[in-house]
Amino acid sequence: MNTTTQENGWPGVRPEVVAEVVSALSARLQKRLDGAAAKLAQRPLSREGDEWRVEVDEEALLVLHAPGGVIADPASVHCGCLLAPACVHRAAAVTLCPLVEAIEGGAESSGAGAGAGADAPRAEGPETTSAPEPVFPPEPAALTPSELAAARHLHRAACALLAAGVSGAGAVSQAELLRAAHRARVAGLYRPAAAAVTVVTRVRAARSGAPDHRLVDLVSGLRELLGLTVALSTPVNASGASGASEPTPLGELRGSARQAYAEEGGLRLYGLFAEPVLTATHVGAVSWAVDAGGRLSTVAEVTPHGDAETAAPLAVGAGNRTVRLGDAALSHREFSRAGLAVQGATRSAGGRLGAGASVRAVRAAGADWTAEPVAGLWSEPPGAQVARALAAQELPYESRPAGSDLLFLDVTLLGAAPTGPGGAARLLARAAGSDLVIALLPGHEHPDLAFRANLALLATAHGLRLRLIGRLERADRPQLRLLAIGTPPDGSDQPGPIRLALAADRAGRANLGLERLQTADLQATAPRADHPAGPLPELPTTLPDGPPVHVLARRVAQAVTTGRSVLAPSAATAAADRSLLRVAGLSTAAQLLDGLRAAAADHRRDVFGRVVPDDHDAFATAWLAAAVYTEALATALCSAAWAADGTATDRTRQPARV
Repeated sequence: MNTTTQENGWPGVRPEVVAEVVSALSARLQKRLDGAAAKLAQRPLSREGDEWRVEVDEEALLVLHAPGGVIADPASVHCGCLLAPACVHRAAAVTLCPLVEAIEGGAESSGAGAGAGADAPRAEGPETTSAPEPVFPPEPAALTPSELAAARHLHRAACALLAAGVSGAGAVSQAELLRAAHRARVAGLYRPAAAAVTVVTRVRAARSGAPDHRLVDLVSGLRELLGLTVALSTPVNASGASGASEPTPLGELRGSARQAYAEEGGLRLYGLFAEPVLTATHVGAVSWAVDAGGRLSTVAEVTPHGDAETAAPLAVGAGNRTVRLGDAALSHREFSRAGLAVQGATRSAGGRLGAGASVRAVRAAGADWTAEPVAGLWSEPPGAQVARALAAQELPYESRPAGSDLLFLDVTLLGAAPTGPGGAARLLARAAGSDLVIALLPGHEHPDLAFRANLALLATAHGLRLRLIGRLERADRPQLRLLAIGTPPDGSDQPGPIRLALAADRAGRANLGLERLQTADLQATAPRADHPAGPLPELPTTLPDGPPVHVLARRVAQAVTTGRSVLAPSAATAAADRSLLRVAGLSTAAQLLDGLRAAAADHRRDVFGRVVPDDHDAFATAWLAAAVYTEALATALCSAAWAADGTATDRTRQPARV
């Protein structure tokens, strides 16, 4: 008998199972659900094979049958109490289980990012090949009645959850959104259904205080979900009529059932770097490679996990797993410094390499970061790279080219300095050939990953020249989440006071999430008589503040956390916010903030003065307008901050008018 204890955590559960079990409860039991879930979480949990068991009390035993670690049927949850199957214990159990999307649905396998600000690799369905062109097949010009009804149901559920806020979005509100998501998926609206599951996963993380919870991700998820449901429900898309502006294609709004793979034939791949994947429900590793034409591709190995406390070591250990591509016996760490010759290759529109039975791969030589075709990634100016990354954010996740959010830069480290008045100290770097100063952040904030320790060591290496790969962090000053570093092109004519001296088997590069740098890897250089080392670059004391975008962004986020009822501040606070925005030239932001507050306070009342419940549509519309504006303004400020002429930090002080 293979028995494990609570370290393994709860099994995963399909979203539609949660919706069905919770909806079967009576209204009286639904009110008790959150409290029952909190009590059940304190009970000892054990596992025997595919069964998880928890003793509710001395007389009732709860059994969860989860083949493969996933509950796929409500009948798989059994309770021995007298009220079963319509008991609160079954509903509390599925509420505690992490959500796992169905593979055939083509949705996200988890609802949190692989790194800070980035989505995890998606679960893939059975591999299908297609021509390179079609991402979305031809579809009807208008929504069917069932699709329109599903979109409106999903919109109402999302509005209700936004109005309740994280603090008020209990298990019942979450289950209603999951029920609407399942209806949308059945109707063929795969993209909004996946967005709804992502929102519920992030709401759960926020309510439980999960370490990987980021409010900005939850705000982004709700903005995407409401934007999709509004677009699907508008008369233009609902009826197929044409309007003054070109509507988003329905195929893009619907999403696709599964990822399609195009036949690529023979590919010569050069490993670039590898990073850990750590989300609320999944762990693993993903390797990045570049082909002879300079296109980026990924190979991911991601599996569910049941315990957040042990997930980080599993993510680090995943770097030693074998890359699933043909018969090549390469780990992700090894592949990041080696190469592969692939025959019968298939690749998705997003750059993910298929691992079908017809794929053959053998190990080949890798390429240094300073040699072609890899070196070409660093030839693009920083401003152009940022423009490419920001443009890709407007695309659906599954349609974004692999690595569209990655930047490839040569920099000189300046040490740690605050990035604003009273701001926390961050590692700063100056881009080669310009005055652009960039704040370097850890690729993932989890303390058990190597990112933070490596950044702390690099902060001591003032003057170190590096070639780096990072993920763009959209902000009003240049910020980058550091993923991998390597030795720069030969700069013997401009030696620095310190250099990167990695072991020979590391090919001059380091995967900062999977490998820890040592003090010996940073080697002081002796000045040469013919080329004496010049003075160290001057360390900025701070980076300037940009426009007060945070005034509106803070209220948008506050609505998500606390809900509609507590959004309206005092008249003095509202006047101060309005004045601050207008002085900065953000008059549109001031109008949107006033509209958001007015919608939050606009409650209809009956003849006795009692608040009449509404569908929260007006409030959600005002919130969405403010959130979209904030998103567009943040994108514009980020683009300006990364301007190649080095004057971006001065421009961020100027009023922005959008």
